[in-house]
Amino acid sequence: MNTAFFGKIEQGLSTERLGAYAVSHGGVASDPCVTLARYLLNMALCESLYSPLQLCEIALRNSIHQYASALMGRVDWYESPGFLLTPWAADEVAKAKSKITKTGKPITAGRVVAELQFGFWISLFEAHYEQRTPFLPGAFKAVFPRLPKSLHKRKERKGDLEKIRLLRNSVFHHERIVHWNDLNARHQLVLDVISWVSPEVRQMADALDRFSSIRQKGLSPWIDKIRNHWPQT
Repeated sequence: MNTAFFGKIEQGLSTERLGAYAVSHGGVASDPCVTLARYLLNMALCESLYSPLQLCEIALRNSIHQYASALMGRVDWYESPGFLLTPWAADEVAKAKSKITKTGKPITAGRVVAELQFGFWISLFEAHYEQRTPFLPGAFKAVFPRLPKSLHKRKERKGDLEKIRLLRNSVFHHERIVHWNDLNARHQLVLDVISWVSPEVRQMADALDRFSSIRQKGLSPWIDKIRNHWPQT
């Protein structure tokens, strides 16, 4: 591709950011076309993961909210003395309520639930909620009605959710994921968790999902696109 053009792209996106996609480690790639193609592929992969990650997060938090509300007999279950949050989780609830107050809107359970971060929901599968609240182990059957009983293992399922959280954060913060060796497995894990919560939402996720196609095609379409749009001369 045109060297001068690549220099302008590098200036706009930053040398440090594009350098992370260089073919050679620790510097600018010998072939700028491949470097930019990897950057574009990474962008496309992140875009393709947005919908399943969004559906996973929303379905999970709503399922937890429905179960916890029924369990405690109140929609603001996070305020119940019988549902003892960890200090960190209690602080997250306080932050969520503060944000809502600043918008001038009344604090409702629905708004608090929507405001709480993904990490909050994952934290509910810590040992604390098995030892000091009635949330676990009943949450496995209620929150994940399609999860096989043999998989009702707190540490392992929390580990699954943590993997999804790390992928979510990388995708939503525009970080590099194209080099992840287990990216296909993490994508499948997102779909699996959606299935455990709601087969219907999984159907929607499958209908929207473009990850596998983009991943399988790899760099070639992006290299061709760059060379067609920005030839050497």
